[in-house]
Amino acid sequence: MATIASRIVKLGELGRSEDLFAWEHMKTTVKGESCFESDASRYAAYLTTPEGRLRADLVFANLQEFLAVSARVNSLRALDVGCGTGGTAVRLADLGIDVTLLDSSAAMLALAERAIVEAGVTDRITVKHGDARQLATIFQTGSFDIVLCHNLLEYLDDPDPVLRGARHLMRNASAILSVLVRNQAGEVLKAALQTGDLAAADHNLTVDWGEESLYRGRVRLFTSEALEAVLKDASLTIKARRGVRVIADYLPAQISRSTEYERIFALERKLGKRLEYFGIARYMHCLASCATP
Repeated sequence: MATIASRIVKLGELGRSEDLFAWEHMKTTVKGESCFESDASRYAAYLTTPEGRLRADLVFANLQEFLAVSARVNSLRALDVGCGTGGTAVRLADLGIDVTLLDSSAAMLALAERAIVEAGVTDRITVKHGDARQLATIFQTGSFDIVLCHNLLEYLDDPDPVLRGARHLMRNASAILSVLVRNQAGEVLKAALQTGDLAAADHNLTVDWGEESLYRGRVRLFTSEALEAVLKDASLTIKARRGVRVIADYLPAQISRSTEYERIFALERKLGKRLEYFGIARYMHCLASCATP
């Protein structure tokens, strides 16, 4: 078993040229980068709430549907682009998958590294500084069977370089790209049903950018058509669509998000698989493969 020092790129060890490049670009990679860097613990705390946990659990359950078709899961390699605190990577490593984490926030990577050590999966996870827009120069072509891009595209002025870079890294036609983005329709319903702000709901019908609630930063809002278009432009074909958090955010207060968590999760799983609910969920989750010529 490899040691922590040999398998994990320590934060602050920027000896290689690609790491130096990544460091120089860390603060320009995504909008709101300084918030993730200066207050990463706030995001980590959000992930422990019923809402944060539900999003993560639903997305991982969707991903597992596609991992199950592989007879040799423990031979797979995954890349988590914009990995955050590393929760998904730990889950994949628990399945026997080798995972590489890429993030431009040192604070997020520090939290991820801690989670990896606590989970005892240091032999299966590598942590790396890097700019998501430079995937093709950081990694070799066809290096990964699974590429995760969760809640990253909404912070980018131009998602295309990241998606094209991800496609460049996908090993073959059976490789999976997992993309999670904010749904414009979900922001409309949130404003109307959760906060009762009809003016904001009307406004969100047509805007391309909104405001996320955790850091009050600017985020891109995707329609299903826009998401499909950017994936198609990057030569990627959607294999499955899943809605994430269709009704959970709007449940009445008398329903406990904690004590009723399993029932909420089960219902969300059923709703998320139906196309009519995909279009109104808070988040859209697409699993894609390389388009055939």
